[in-house]
Amino acid sequence: MNYTLRQLRIFAEVTKQQSVTRAADALYLSQPAVSIQLKKFQDQFDLPLTETVGKKIYITDFGRKIEEAALEILRLAEEVENLNLAHTGQLVGKIHLSSVSTGKYVIPFFLTDFFAEHGGVELSLDVTNKETVVQALVNNEVDFAMVSIPPERMQYEHISLIKNKLYLVAAASLDIPAKPTHDIFESIPLIYREQGSGTRQTMEQFLNKYNIPVKKKLELTSNEAVKQAILAGLGISIMPLIGIKNELTLGQLKIIPVKGLPIETQWMLLWPKGKNHSPAAAALLQYMDVHRADIMSHYFDWYEKY
Repeated sequence: MNYTLRQLRIFAEVTKQQSVTRAADALYLSQPAVSIQLKKFQDQFDLPLTETVGKKIYITDFGRKIEEAALEILRLAEEVENLNLAHTGQLVGKIHLSSVSTGKYVIPFFLTDFFAEHGGVELSLDVTNKETVVQALVNNEVDFAMVSIPPERMQYEHISLIKNKLYLVAAASLDIPAKPTHDIFESIPLIYREQGSGTRQTMEQFLNKYNIPVKKKLELTSNEAVKQAILAGLGISIMPLIGIKNELTLGQLKIIPVKGLPIETQWMLLWPKGKNHSPAAAALLQYMDVHRADIMSHYFDWYEKY
């Protein structure tokens, strides 16, 4: 056999994602590159590792055994690399972080300089909805979670970053009354995020608080999809300010001022109370504590204008 660590990583990611496309996205590779390496890896075995039904990849029983071995080999290879780096006095390790989808507009700015300074530290960042983020935290699958609404019935510690401001947003071309009221929700379709989204939870709390009836709604699975739907004139939505900076600057979107908005929550990095952090994770927390004010001032000064 003549498999490579690269092939092992690709196979492990494909088994995790059950999709060549999603594995390629996770590994920052092209789909053809993943398919080629996956085939080269498969060619070294007499039994099939995967089978495709429709457009979905399923892992065979034999494939699961190879996956277990591949993960162990990759773990040992990482350990060897970490030992080498640690011998030179460098900080080493891997930080696992899960973020709600809108957090992708915030968290990279708090990480860039840290990872530039510590080349021996790797980052695994999963961007998904709040429900999945919280589950990863509960299962102790990640070091930190990036949320704007903390989980209920869970003891946690956290470090606060910036405010999360949610406004009612429409396409700039949409005709809006000079003094809009809550009646606007009855005349223009409201676009929702999917169940399990923190943005949806916040929006529904606002609607319930003011007992606001809404016109037939449209449900989409990401803030980017919601933004494009608004731009296309399909409706209005309550969106985090952090994700619409460019569209506001370019005059493509506008904020509709209505009673009760904006809603303000707090972006925070949190972890289970009493968690024992790895040296790399502890160093990241220390870095954020020292530098967060400078980061907010440098990258988010525009934010306070709204």
